[in-house]
Amino acid sequence: MIESRAVVPGKNVLPDETIVFSALKSYEKCPHPLELITFWDEKKGEMYFLTNNFKLAAATITAIYKERWQIELFFKAIKQNLKVKSFLGASENAVKSQLWTALIAMLLLKYLQLKSQMGWSLSNLAALSRINLLTYRDLWAWINHPFDTGALEPPPQPTLSLYDTLDSISQ
Repeated sequence: MIESRAVVPGKNVLPDETIVFSALKSYEKCPHPLELITFWDEKKGEMYFLTNNFKLAAATITAIYKERWQIELFFKAIKQNLKVKSFLGASENAVKSQLWTALIAMLLLKYLQLKSQMGWSLSNLAALSRINLLTYRDLWAWINHPFDTGALEPPPQPTLSLYDTLDSISQ
């Protein structure tokens, strides 16, 4: 330890220290000083954060890592529930399209989960939605009572002749 800084009471930050690695191999890989922040979490106990950003306060660093963890959990949910394990294309556009599609699907699932009276888990809602994707149903009745709501007959669609179709295109 090179230096120890005072911590703000009530922020759950324990020691806030500047350190340099002393083991030879560690020092060769990282010879510059780092900030070691010890944080107390009620659920997880002591947590340690190592950073080279000396400009931000220790409480800010811990808050950033907590938010970063929420992002990790979000991507984990996308991978588990939407089956995005690999990308279908290698171009930037293909990756962006697949991610945007997954984000929209996740948003729709979270909205349905929020509006449902049943108390769905996100994984069950995603799985049953996938199974019922091509079934015609009253969505709100199904989302609240999935085992009591049967499939419906789709409403009849007007049949158009080839001439009606060509006529509507030409207008």
